[in-house]
Amino acid sequence: MKLLKNATVAATLVLSISTISTPANAVCLGMACMYNRMTPLQAIMATEAQVDQALQAIKDENADGVVIKQIKDALKLTKEINANDKVDRNRMRANASLKKARKAIKEGDRDEAKVFLVEAKERFDGLKPMLNLSQADRSSQQTHMLNRMMGTVDKGAGSRQ
Repeated sequence: MKLLKNATVAATLVLSISTISTPANAVCLGMACMYNRMTPLQAIMATEAQVDQALQAIKDENADGVVIKQIKDALKLTKEINANDKVDRNRMRANASLKKARKAIKEGDRDEAKVFLVEAKERFDGLKPMLNLSQADRSSQQTHMLNRMMGTVDKGAGSRQ
């Protein structure tokens, strides 16, 4: 009887834990839920707004810490911009401008930091037209392995027209 009671308690415990944790794990698998809180376009616009705030704060002589914090926040927002490879490459270039601006602020060169911030804003603005892939871009990004897995034949896969 004692063994049956322990087994019942253990089974109930296992069932209750599994029903609670399974939906939570199903929603968030791995690193997928760390980001993706917004669409790439929203992330670009939020990053541009953060860069604008850094440009406004750079005018104040005693706001180096504020500008650095806003640049760091902009760099965090850029992780949400994940549409395709072309966008990702250009996002990294824009991030490089933000990092150069942060370095210039740390060295005390506000004019150079302002130039890098303006350059970063222009680069982020240039990401917007890249969000829509043409059909030629999509077919060039398909791999033959993908075609084999899906059981499709695509003669244009892997080549640009």
